[in-house]
Amino acid sequence: MLLSLVVHTYSLRYWLPAAVMLGTAPAYLLSWSVWRLLSTVLPSRLYHSVDDRVYSVYQSMVLFFFENYTGVEIVIYGNIPKKKENVVYVSNHQSTADWIIADMLAIRQNALGHVRYVLKDGLKWLPLYGWYFSQHGGVYVKRSANFDEKAMKKKLSSQTILGTPMYLVIFPEGTRYNPELQKIINDSQAFAAKEGLAVLQHVLTPRMKASHVAIETMKEHLDAVYDITVAYEGTLTADGQRHPAPTMPEFLCQECPRVHIHFNRLDMREIPAESVFFRRWLHKRFEIKDKLLTAFYDSEDPEKKCRFPGESQKSHLSLTKTLPSLLILGGLTLPMLLTESGRKLYLNTWLYGTLIGWVWVRGGGEPF
Repeated sequence: MLLSLVVHTYSLRYWLPAAVMLGTAPAYLLSWSVWRLLSTVLPSRLYHSVDDRVYSVYQSMVLFFFENYTGVEIVIYGNIPKKKENVVYVSNHQSTADWIIADMLAIRQNALGHVRYVLKDGLKWLPLYGWYFSQHGGVYVKRSANFDEKAMKKKLSSQTILGTPMYLVIFPEGTRYNPELQKIINDSQAFAAKEGLAVLQHVLTPRMKASHVAIETMKEHLDAVYDITVAYEGTLTADGQRHPAPTMPEFLCQECPRVHIHFNRLDMREIPAESVFFRRWLHKRFEIKDKLLTAFYDSEDPEKKCRFPGESQKSHLSLTKTLPSLLILGGLTLPMLLTESGRKLYLNTWLYGTLIGWVWVRGGGEPF
């Protein structure tokens, strides 16, 4: 009986925030749809400006759960610019929660609404979210030979022409680094050795296509590249073995006490344009990440282990940044669920919104 209660309580630590984040999606989508219809006769820049503000409401609610609810401690190495910038955000990839880290940094620059993602193509089929992420400026890409460079350039060029504020998040490794999936790591290292590149231990060999296309297409629009290295504390065992980073459910279950974020701002003038030089440049950046993570996981000095080199500062996110969004979206959702007609609208939004989204992304996914 007691064990059952403990297990049930533990599961609620995940299911409660998950239910709220997913449960408010129809109200959010309906609100956005109303604005999308009203804005059809308005300038595109006005639509994107309000869309960014609406989007920041939802994402700050997400951060309420991932920061305030979990109580995770955010430790930042490096100085984050206080002003908003148009950037490409390049990070190592090890968890389904990695995209939340980008939100954590963006909200500290008041740029949360500007966050857009380069995503795996399969994610476009997510109910409601899949097609909305693309509407908000996200880019879906396929791997290797199926990568559609022309489509990516077209989408990013259109946003550059409009002057859309850009905080484009890319994970060049293409898949998550998991120390338990040794075959993926071995294949990545073998490819690097074959190409004459440094063999990496704590990250995978980065793929350069999406990053190169994004930076080259928007270079006149961008202010900088943010080079981010993330480490999740609690992934190192007593015997010094690295375990997989926490998944989103594990993160929400408060299994990660601290996130270490190494921030490095790179001026656009530092980045080579030619693909052959860009590839070497990107790999060099991941060599630096590998050294940072090696220091984090493998340092023999107990005082240096589980931290990055250099000065750091703890960064607390105020409830005033996140709680109002939770109240707004909750206030829009609850009235729908309290009446029969509201529940019908709610369910139909999930059903027909998903079907319309699937038809739309199957047809190519061009913005409305």
